[in-house]
Amino acid sequence: MRSTGPVSRIGRSLVAVTTTAAAGAVTVLSFGVSPAAAAPADVTAPRPGDSCTAADLGTRHPYIKTTEVSPTITHFKGWYVTEGTTGQQTVSTDTTTVIAVSVGLNDSIETSFAVEALSNVKATVGLDVKLEYTSTSKESNSVTWNLTQPGYYGFYKGTKKVTGTYGSLNCNRAQQDDGRWALEWTEGPGGGGFTTFTTLEEGAVRCQDGVPADSIMARAQALLDCGSAAVKADHPAGAATQTAQQKPDRPAPKPAPTSGTSTEQPRTTGHSARAALDCSAEAYKIAVPGKPLSWGAPLLADDGVRLRPSTIFSAHLDHWRLCNVTERDGVIEASLWNWGNGGCATIAEQNAATERAVLMTVPCAEDDLQRFYIYRDVPGSSKIGVQNKYTGSMMGYDRYADGEFIRQYSSGRQDGTGTFDLTGV
Repeated sequence: MRSTGPVSRIGRSLVAVTTTAAAGAVTVLSFGVSPAAAAPADVTAPRPGDSCTAADLGTRHPYIKTTEVSPTITHFKGWYVTEGTTGQQTVSTDTTTVIAVSVGLNDSIETSFAVEALSNVKATVGLDVKLEYTSTSKESNSVTWNLTQPGYYGFYKGTKKVTGTYGSLNCNRAQQDDGRWALEWTEGPGGGGFTTFTTLEEGAVRCQDGVPADSIMARAQALLDCGSAAVKADHPAGAATQTAQQKPDRPAPKPAPTSGTSTEQPRTTGHSARAALDCSAEAYKIAVPGKPLSWGAPLLADDGVRLRPSTIFSAHLDHWRLCNVTERDGVIEASLWNWGNGGCATIAEQNAATERAVLMTVPCAEDDLQRFYIYRDVPGSSKIGVQNKYTGSMMGYDRYADGEFIRQYSSGRQDGTGTFDLTGV
């Protein structure tokens, strides 16, 4: 393997309201929030430019960039009530809009990164939003309401739809104005859009009711088409009307999920042939700081990368070279080629969306699953964090032990076990 310019440049440095309705309006009924949805958000979530430590190199956090809150009607039906037919009415509504919780391309909300992102949304907008996967289509469409006056009513269910964008923060070294280096939370690769919603409200509203502007109730009233309500006087009591704009607004089908915290970057092609890698002349160990175990590649194809001790029998399985290296904004991107088995580190495609998926080695190819970002401590320190480019997850391990797998974690290991030493051998 021959050395390249970019590698030689970095080689040694790597080592070194419920608003109250106006008079005459029908009061909105709001149901309680589940304990999971009411869980407090992390008020100490980092922001770009905040300081971090070497223990944070193997972690990442979402941060909310934009939010939008939109009152939305999810179920609706117009219903005319005449004198003598007031009282409790139960109406089966039609679905008008389906809102599903999602973070990025993934709607399973099973990873810590996705849950943290929604928790940050909750703190940002100050609303009790859904923190787990659900959909408004799972709600019953039946609305029961006690009507005290005749009139033309809109029976509805609605919610506040919360959408926006998020970014991903990683800990990396940054040069200060005075020339010194420090670790900071900086925006790294990854990010995307999110959708969630508040607890559904239900109720009934008439054309003549005064309602707060831009409220869920006002959205329901707008569906009544009140300008033509007078022509409905000859409708029989309790007749459903067809004036409501019952147009489903279902989201377009989503692509198959790739990761709980997808970096949302297109995959590269070229699986069929081994890539012609341009690798560093120097080999490295990726070791647990201050301890003898380091990343050891497997000899068997169906095994994974494990923590292993360095011995005369290691057969260079603990030696890694950085290949096809690029650097942007102080973050290195590289393929990790193993000297012992000749394979490249990767997350298996079928496990890309799986939290704690095991790091493997396979024949090298031009594939983002085989590309990794390396976040570095300040110059003079060899500590790093490693992130898969395609999944966005950080590399770490469950416990320190001989034979323990190296795995991916969407938010990294918050106990510091995602920080490694990259040292030349």
